[in-house]
Amino acid sequence: MNVTRGQILARGIAGRCPNCGERTFFPPGRSLRVHEQCANCGLKFNRGEGFFLGPFVVNYGLVVFGFLPVVVVPYVAGIIGARTALAVAGIGVLVLPLLLYRLTWSWWLTGYFFFLPQKLSQNRDESGEAEEE
Repeated sequence: MNVTRGQILARGIAGRCPNCGERTFFPPGRSLRVHEQCANCGLKFNRGEGFFLGPFVVNYGLVVFGFLPVVVVPYVAGIIGARTALAVAGIGVLVLPLLLYRLTWSWWLTGYFFFLPQKLSQNRDESGEAEEE
């Protein structure tokens, strides 16, 4: 059975394996470690050398372009003071990446398989060739 791009997106938002949909991406608890592969279907989560850098880029982009303007704009407009802006920004850039880490890993893997769905084992036929969509 083929996995559609819609299913890949839904599974990515939920932090599930893009191939089988099981919650095998992270170990139980609040660990920041990512499993090497899905315990249910065997899909490898690390797609090659340097693949782990993608979630860091997504995380960095969310913090720099999403969070920091929320602090900088009120400071420039004179709504909050310099100390308050620095405190909020400092706490945010330290805490927010940790809170978003698991989510950005899931988003990165989702983006990869959204554009390359033929790489999912569910989208291959018995000979190992990608099936047509």
